[in-house]
Amino acid sequence: MKRLAPFILSLILCSFALLPMYAERAAAAPAAASTKKTPLQTTVDAMQPGWNLGNTFDATGGDETAWGNPVVTKELIDSIAAAGFKSIRLPVTWQERLGTEPDYTIDPAFMSRIQEVVDWSLDAGLYVIVNIHHDSSWIMNMETQHDEVLARFKAIWTQVAAHFKNYSEKLMFESVNEPRFSDDWNKDSPVYFEMLGELNTAFVHLVRASGGHNAQRPLVLPTIAASAAQSDRLEELLKTIESLKDKNLIATFHYYGYWQFSVNVAGVTTFANEAQTDLVNTFDRVYDTLSVKGIPVIVGEFGLLGFDKSLQTIEHGEVLKFFEYITYYAKEKGFPLMLWDNGQHFDRQNYKWSDEDLYDVIMEGMKSRSSTAETDDVYMKANAAATDKRIPLNLNGNTFTALKNGDKTLVQGTDYELDGQDLILKAGLLQSLLTGTTGVNAILNCSFSAGADWKLNVIAYDTPLMQSTEGSDSFFSIPTQFGGDRLATMEATYAEGGNAGPNDWTSYQEFGLAFSPEYENGHIEMKPDFLKTLKDGEEVTLNFHFGSGEIVPYKLKKQSSSVTGLSTQVDAPASGTANGATNGATNNSTNAPESEPANDKTSGSASAAANAEPESKPADAAPAVEVSQAERHDHDQRNEVLMIAGGALLVFVVSGLLLMRRSKRF
Repeated sequence: MKRLAPFILSLILCSFALLPMYAERAAAAPAAASTKKTPLQTTVDAMQPGWNLGNTFDATGGDETAWGNPVVTKELIDSIAAAGFKSIRLPVTWQERLGTEPDYTIDPAFMSRIQEVVDWSLDAGLYVIVNIHHDSSWIMNMETQHDEVLARFKAIWTQVAAHFKNYSEKLMFESVNEPRFSDDWNKDSPVYFEMLGELNTAFVHLVRASGGHNAQRPLVLPTIAASAAQSDRLEELLKTIESLKDKNLIATFHYYGYWQFSVNVAGVTTFANEAQTDLVNTFDRVYDTLSVKGIPVIVGEFGLLGFDKSLQTIEHGEVLKFFEYITYYAKEKGFPLMLWDNGQHFDRQNYKWSDEDLYDVIMEGMKSRSSTAETDDVYMKANAAATDKRIPLNLNGNTFTALKNGDKTLVQGTDYELDGQDLILKAGLLQSLLTGTTGVNAILNCSFSAGADWKLNVIAYDTPLMQSTEGSDSFFSIPTQFGGDRLATMEATYAEGGNAGPNDWTSYQEFGLAFSPEYENGHIEMKPDFLKTLKDGEEVTLNFHFGSGEIVPYKLKKQSSSVTGLSTQVDAPASGTANGATNGATNNSTNAPESEPANDKTSGSASAAANAEPESKPADAAPAVEVSQAERHDHDQRNEVLMIAGGALLVFVVSGLLLMRRSKRF
């Protein structure tokens, strides 16, 4: 026994020696959300989901209709509330409504108009955020015009705070939208952090000292550019908030997705691993920096940047997958999402959603996850015999319950089969759905145990045909018979080698910036932004990639300002006009109003590609890796590592006791 005592003691000491290592691992693990919420976090939770009244009071120049939207009505605000939104953000650009220095008096009529819309919103039961929006364009000059910028900034908030000081705390103020101090959205420097800290601090002190409910009104503070792409931006905002020692401060950032996916460039046409990993990493970064410190967070704007050009920039099913996942993951993190809507999502004339499926995914996401599928388009070659189609499902915890064609419930085993998480559409069903025309022949509806339904477009198609034609670098349009197919992306390369186009770091050019399909008119428009970058006299090969998997090549050559296009297809008509546009258009084929036209975040130049929307394409983005659901979502690893430590200790102690018993036997 005496000989065993040192050994047992060593085992116990070893166990305790290992505990600091496990404790260090536990400390490094992301903390889980506290089960006890602060009153402010409870308020923020109640704001989910939110909606932005974009391209209205934020317009620079003219009145609220200057950027193409109608006058805001009480019916519009009531419709947003009735649709299930709990909060509204009112972006306001004040500069055009200010008097001269030193008072910078806000036009009383404009202030009254903002008050009217705030009143309608509060009466509808909505939380409201009022901000300084495109005034960020003159705030950007703070480094060289410090005193003037600060004076104007303070003058605006002095007047707004005084005007609304007796309003309920359901009205919130946001210091400034997407503040930055350089044309480079990704550029940081100590002086930039210092200037934003000064603005945010001045804003908080000014509002708090203005009386009424402003003493405890929730105030919203952004990072530089409202970006969460760089950890430094979040850390600097954290420093500012902690220095203010104010329990009613909320952090905000904006998220428009993984940049390549968000604008459809570089061949990233699906919400796959890269895009999903970017979302997870961004939200985790915010959570780990701010939420674990008890600071509530709002995603003040979210959407996809490609919407600014057209709702068809990103394939419809991939849009739904993005919105399904961001709604789910934001809810997991406790971040209310505020949809950026410049008029393209909710029709402000008829008070209807332009895409009911998108709306359903958002609203169903408030209750549970929705199921999706690998695709929402089932392509079949026209005049070919139908074959079974296997479609992998992303059930997201749900079960498949029914498949319908209109009001008709289809029969499992006859019309379709389920093989694990795959849906198999039977050849007989597909053949029966064909109408003899190209385009969408039928829309099947998949239902699940929870969440929104998923639609499958059954599409008959012919290989698209493109005609030879001529034009200029200011206007060039390729006559095209789409044959029911849908354009996904386009590659552009020089015959002598190298990529052609403004984004010459990739062969896949940006949808809407370099090219745009016009299905109803039967042509593909090649944009001046693409054509004017082409080298004179060098042949360019375009490869048009379609949803069916078809790839159609086409040749271009520019000489001075003249452009010649040559079809490589033997079946292409020789004449210069397309005969018969496709009848295969699906949802979202109309152009959207330009979002924030005075603030172009997505220039197509090579340099701009690096400087574009920072929250979606960080300059130092890490390579995408496959991340499991458990790795993505587990923010409570303390218990795991402590259990390991405890288990190790238990093993050592039990081993010692067994040895002691054995020694007694002998």
